[in-house]
Amino acid sequence: MTTPRGAILLVDDEEKILKALGRALREAGHEVIDTASARQAQRLLSERNFDVFVVDNVMPEKSGLELIREYVSAAADGDRPQIVMMTAHATVESAIEAMKLGAFDYLQKPFEIDELLVVIRRALEHQRLRTEYRYLLSERDEQFDHYGIIGRSRAIQEVIRRAELVAETKSTVLIMGETGTGKELVARAIHARSAQRDMPLIKVNCAAIPETLLESELFGHVRGAFTGATGMKKGKFALADGGSILLDEIGTMSPTLQSKLLRVLQEREFEPLGAERTEKVDVRVIAATNRDLRQMVAEGKFQEDLFYRLNVIPIEIPPLRERRDDIPALIDHFVRKHAQRTGRRVERIDDGVLTELQQYDWPGNVRELENTIERAVVLSPGANISAHSISVLGASTPQTTGLPTLKLRQNIEWVERETIRRALENAGGVKKDAAELMGISQRALSYYLAKYRID
Repeated sequence: MTTPRGAILLVDDEEKILKALGRALREAGHEVIDTASARQAQRLLSERNFDVFVVDNVMPEKSGLELIREYVSAAADGDRPQIVMMTAHATVESAIEAMKLGAFDYLQKPFEIDELLVVIRRALEHQRLRTEYRYLLSERDEQFDHYGIIGRSRAIQEVIRRAELVAETKSTVLIMGETGTGKELVARAIHARSAQRDMPLIKVNCAAIPETLLESELFGHVRGAFTGATGMKKGKFALADGGSILLDEIGTMSPTLQSKLLRVLQEREFEPLGAERTEKVDVRVIAATNRDLRQMVAEGKFQEDLFYRLNVIPIEIPPLRERRDDIPALIDHFVRKHAQRTGRRVERIDDGVLTELQQYDWPGNVRELENTIERAVVLSPGANISAHSISVLGASTPQTTGLPTLKLRQNIEWVERETIRRALENAGGVKKDAAELMGISQRALSYYLAKYRID
């Protein structure tokens, strides 16, 4: 079993014991800050997060029990480290009182180093479980707030309203939006609000599965259907029976599979690969795409009948640049989420940084914003996120660190222009091909061409 590692604050006024215990804990791989001063310990506890707080009881400035009592009364329960008190035989009663205050355990002096290491390991495991529990609670709370869809803009509220309405039916849904806008989140919200919420939501990324295997993944196969098919396999449609299936990146599906999917939507039945029988299925299909399916229909790359079968209830998620008013709420949400998950203490983001983040166009949308905030939470040395903690990493761009005034925006604009120029050059000037090379929709490319006046 992997031994957990953690940040430990060690407090004991006896220098010899302090050094010996600190050395043993560091050799075990822990990050240790030690001090012989109770007042210094108070300052350290207020400045940063620790996983475990190990404190001796009998000290000249302030007893360990007094230190624990004052700290527990001031700190929020969720932000506290696990507390371990070291005590001599004569003061065991104080250790018991400390445990009543919320201490994890106590060690009676003299004790062996191995005893300390065992208690620390258990305390760290307990701290990890508590952090995970708090994270899961926050995830659960999100589900009661539109299932994690954050935003108060008119555009995102319309997405939520439409998702709630379609959830009450079993109609087929087509979710459209650029990469990173939250298409899967909307699909989950629809399923979770539906009468089929106790049945499975099966997710299939059509772009991530080779074309030769996608049919088997969707519809299953029988033994001997192809080389290597040594047994029968249930497909995703069979697994989703009674529930919902999310077909992500539907625009990448081959014409042959498009025909078979059309049959499922029309007849509510399919044939496993290599089988001579059909299987009935009762499933709601939710399709998602970042491509312009109408344009693909016009170009003969997507079946018109299938498009109309999928587009019963269309939901279009706006890109983040079109709902900038939601960016502060999203930032606040992601700061709290990743601070809880990582155990970091983050109190605020500098106002200037917030303004710059709101002005950036976020080509990777909400996903890019979350990744940026997660990096800032992890890399920020203090409780405030400043410009130097922010780094925006585009899909194929060099790292841009810091946000001093307009420097970030100027760097990003240069990278965006250069990326578009090279994509158009490599695509021979064909906009559709250039958009595919960049991994964005043609609509998004048109936006950037107009923005930078690129002919």
